Amino acid sequence: MKLLEELNNSLVDNNKIEYQQGVVTKVSDSVLEITGISNCQYLEVVSIAHNGINSSAVVLELNKDYVKAILLDEEQVSAGAKVRSTNQLLKINIDPSKKGVIYDALGNIQLDILDQPSSELIELLLEDLSPELMDREPVTRPLQTGILAIDSLVNVGKGQRQLIIGDRQTGKTSIAIDTIINQKGKNVTCIYCAIGQKRSDIINTVTNLKKNNALEYTVIFNASADSSVALQYLTPFAAVTYGQYLMNQGQDVLVIYDDLSKHAVAWRQLSLLLKRPVGREAYPGDVFFLHSRLLERGGQLVEEVGGGSLTALPIVETLANDVTGYIPTNVISITDGQIYLEPSLFNAGIRPAISPGLSVSRVGSAAQSKSIKKNAGKIKLELSQYRELASFSQIGSGLDEATRKTLEHGNVLTRSLIQKNNSPLHAVQMIARLRLCNTNFFDKKKNDAIDKGLLLLDETIISISNEQLTKINDGNWDDSLEVYIDSIISKFILENK
Repeated sequence: MKLLEELNNSLVDNNKIEYQQGVVTKVSDSVLEITGISNCQYLEVVSIAHNGINSSAVVLELNKDYVKAILLDEEQVSAGAKVRSTNQLLKINIDPSKKGVIYDALGNIQLDILDQPSSELIELLLEDLSPELMDREPVTRPLQTGILAIDSLVNVGKGQRQLIIGDRQTGKTSIAIDTIINQKGKNVTCIYCAIGQKRSDIINTVTNLKKNNALEYTVIFNASADSSVALQYLTPFAAVTYGQYLMNQGQDVLVIYDDLSKHAVAWRQLSLLLKRPVGREAYPGDVFFLHSRLLERGGQLVEEVGGGSLTALPIVETLANDVTGYIPTNVISITDGQIYLEPSLFNAGIRPAISPGLSVSRVGSAAQSKSIKKNAGKIKLELSQYRELASFSQIGSGLDEATRKTLEHGNVLTRSLIQKNNSPLHAVQMIARLRLCNTNFFDKKKNDAIDKGLLLLDETIISISNEQLTKINDGNWDDSLEVYIDSIISKFILENK
């Protein structure tokens, strides 16, 4: 039994600890100062009675003569309200069988979209310990995003923590949603955690997931911008608690935090109300610990404890293309790599606007499928060379033949990485794109012709259904499969010259 569970069991033992009575002495927004319950625990829930209405709060600070707690609901509380300890740590009640549900930070259902039948509720501690080191193993299984620029350049593995970072309106959420859509039929439970977003944005996201039949394996935790800062602070912990439970049951889970910049702002607001000293950019000193204890709860478990995995895709917003900010550098140091979205690429129409130079995966090709690894080995180097020489493309006539070919090939590769939203590619479509780009089929063609040719190739390859292509989609690759896919591409070239 884990340490926090043992602590909670000791709290609820009425023979050891009696319920305490206290009183609210000071109220500052949603933060309460309470005297008389000095024996309570950190993260213990307390009950508040005021004007015939019962509210609840969770203790976040312990002092010798008083404690400080934050309200968990929207009820108004004033000084003089009676407080009673509950001897219970903060928990959420979740129905693990239900999908297509929007929960709040406390596990209450905001909306049941699919209206699935309910089963038994499970009770989970909101803040639990991360898996022990001996229960983890290296990340080796790929989590396919369906986005060629990611699966070929900065692949994501099951159990990895991969940061999505970039300025506002550069397509960060789109990448996360496309990744969820691509998990259909792959036995991965997806959890989307919305923190401090506008209700209209959340509605659009849910509508998008429903349109693509992704709600059948997705659960949403939401604390919108009009929710209290306490709920915005607690929501990602509720999401990872649910995800960690599924991981411990041997399941593969994907959790998306959208976004941790707003989560840090919520914690900064709470910390200022708690009168805690501030540090860099007015954030409290423990903001690094805030996100580290959140992201460390993921990983890949060994088979002896179920073999489940929890993959985390945190999103962080930068200002003016600056990745050296306090929160971005903190989360970069916690995660296993980052997908950096460049505003200049986004404005140039290259979407997803992933920078091949600044994006990296510290897991590397260890978690990349064999079929994609064999065909995407040099793409990052070739794109980097293209970006270096791209500034010379304006000169035109002064370029030597080798430089001109490098620029042409780099442009073709760049166009091959462009995808529309909600259009994830199968592995065989990705490999066909990469192998076609290595021929001279697109030489000296304009961008519109390249884009149309790639879309036609996608349609052609997906219309073929046989055992060989199924093997490629499953990650297999050998000489016979290489000969077969090349024969399809040769036929495509002859038919579309």
